[in-house]
Amino acid sequence: MRKTIDIKITDAGRDKGKVFRLTEMPPRRSEAWACRALLALGKNGMYVSDELLADAANSGMAGLHALVARSGLAALMRADFSDIEPLMDEMLTCVETVEKAATRPLTEDDVEEIATLLHLRKEVLKLHWDFSTAVDH
Repeated sequence: MRKTIDIKITDAGRDKGKVFRLTEMPPRRSEAWACRALLALGKNGMYVSDELLADAANSGMAGLHALVARSGLAALMRADFSDIEPLMDEMLTCVETVEKAATRPLTEDDVEEIATLLHLRKEVLKLHWDFSTAVDH
């Protein structure tokens, strides 16, 4: 069963009180996402030693997190938006809107604040990277 977590927006703004359900990507999709992220970072100057690359390959999304934390933030900031945008879009496929105990896929109109989008993307990454905070439903 995929890990899920519900996020209630508490910050002031148009999204305050909205609830979103985040669901972990299936393993193959998660692996492909992590591979595309690593390739985009490498293309933009991130050096990865053989040891770090082996660790990341054996640890999936958690390994990608370790790589980015160690050496990839500067490369991420140099990345072309055209390389990063599809990754950002795919992150939001993990997000559903919760309304009256029912869920539906996220639509363009569900989020009205940029801060909410950033918060949801951060939580999607945490769901995949920080396994101790995810709650199974």
